[in-house]
Amino acid sequence: MITIREERSEDIPAIRRVNQQAFGQTEEADIIDSLRESCDDLLSLVAVSEGRVVGHVLFSPAQIEGEHGSLAGVGLAPMAVLQEYQMQGIGSRLVEEGLGRLRETSCPFVVVLGHPEYYPRFGFVPASRYGVRCEWEVPDEVFQILPLDAEQLQGISGVAKYRSEFGTAV
Repeated sequence: MITIREERSEDIPAIRRVNQQAFGQTEEADIIDSLRESCDDLLSLVAVSEGRVVGHVLFSPAQIEGEHGSLAGVGLAPMAVLQEYQMQGIGSRLVEEGLGRLRETSCPFVVVLGHPEYYPRFGFVPASRYGVRCEWEVPDEVFQILPLDAEQLQGISGVAKYRSEFGTAV
């Protein structure tokens, strides 16, 4: 039985372990810790099995900046599940829960830098279809956007930027 809920302070060490194990490095965990310290506007969800944090997803502020203005939305990153719990739908449940919560707000879009075979199942499409490109040099198909409020997104194009804590994470 997997439960999805918002992170609690006691989850912080486990979230760090999940991300370190899933990515095989500390960079993502370090970014999460930095964001937690500097940004009050995060949606951080955990997947819990028998009292153990086995997965994590973070949504943080992102901005599309272009010649016709800018628009604040959200970036999905990172998303991690412990190896022994992968391929069980836990990552999908984390993403779906987060997107569901964001739909209840006035969030106009979510961007993700991720696998082009995985994220379309949630409605993500290449961001270039909306005239949006990533601030980093990445293949077109891996930088994706999910419009949550197409009306707010209308007429906005340009460069999508994550928070500075991501630095040159790519």
